Amino acid sequence: MAGRAAMTPVCGSSGRWVSTALALLLCAGSEAASYVLPPVDHSVIGSLRRVAVRHEDTLVDVGRRFGVGYRELRIANPRLDPWLPGEGAEVLLPTRYVLPNAPRAGLVLNLAEMRIYHYPPAGSEAARVVTYPVSIGRQDWSTPLGKTQVQAKVRDPHWYPPASIRAEHAADGEPLPAVVPPGPDNPLGRHALRLALPGYLIHGTNKPYGIGMRVTHGCIRLTPEDMEALFASVPVGTPVYVVHQPFKLGWHAGMLYLEVHPPLEADPTSPLEDPGQLVDTLVWATRLQPELRIDWEQVESMVAKPTGVPAVVATAESEHP
Repeated sequence: MAGRAAMTPVCGSSGRWVSTALALLLCAGSEAASYVLPPVDHSVIGSLRRVAVRHEDTLVDVGRRFGVGYRELRIANPRLDPWLPGEGAEVLLPTRYVLPNAPRAGLVLNLAEMRIYHYPPAGSEAARVVTYPVSIGRQDWSTPLGKTQVQAKVRDPHWYPPASIRAEHAADGEPLPAVVPPGPDNPLGRHALRLALPGYLIHGTNKPYGIGMRVTHGCIRLTPEDMEALFASVPVGTPVYVVHQPFKLGWHAGMLYLEVHPPLEADPTSPLEDPGQLVDTLVWATRLQPELRIDWEQVESMVAKPTGVPAVVATAESEHP
C-alpha cells in the first residue's frame, strides 16, 4: 500500500519544544535488542551495561545509539545532566527487562516504560523477543489501552492531519497543509503500521530525538531504523496489546525480580498509587514457594525511587544472612 494511502491518524509531530536537539543528534542507527525468549515461567531478559560518553554526547545521543529511550536513561541515571553529562561520564544502560504480563505474541506496548516488545513467529529457530523504545501520546492525547491488530502496512505514507491538530499548529503560528506528502517534513517517517484502532498508527518519525518521551498525538513512534526493521518483520493481522504496567514481576534463576517505572504524568489511575496492589501481587507470586523471603525494604525503596532497573526482591531464606 504505497503512494497516496488514505491515512487520517490523530498523531503527528508535536516535539517542537526540543527542536534545538536536532543539531545535536547526528549519531548512527541504534543497536537492535533481540533476545532468546525464556521459558514461560521465566520473564527476565537482557543484562545491564555501562558505557562512557564522549564529549559531544547527550543522553539523547546515547539512547539512540544503544536502543534506549530518553526517559529510561533519565530515571536510570538521575544524577547525570541529560544534555551535558561530560567527557568520560559513565552511563548505566537499563537493558535488562522484565517482560510485560501479556501474551507472548505479536506486539506488546507497555506505556509505563515507553517500550514495545515484538514476538516474531519462531519458525525453525529458537523463539526470540525484540524490543524497541518508543514515544507515546502526550497527557492530552493519551494512547488507548486494549487489544487491536495491524490492519495495514504503508510505505512512504501521506499524512492527513485532523482539524484539531491543524488548529493547534495554527495557534502556534505553524500552519499545516491539509496533506503532508512523503519526505523529510512528514512526521510519520517512511514506514507506518495502521492499527485497527481508528486513527492510530505505529510509525517512524522525522524527529528521532523525541524517542522515549510523551510527544505524540496518541500514536506510537519509533526511530527510523527501528521502524524499518519492525515494518519488515510484522505482517498484517499481527495482534497488538497496549498495556500500562508501571511495575512488572518476573522469575529468573529461582529469584523474583521487580521492575518499577514512575507513573506517567497526570495519570491518577497508576497502580503505584495503590501500594496494596503491588503487595498482593508479590504475595501471590510467591505463594507456592514458602522458602522464599520477600525483601520488603527493597520493594519499598524501588517504589519510592523508581529507576526502571529490575532488581531481586525475593530469594530463598538460605541466601540471606
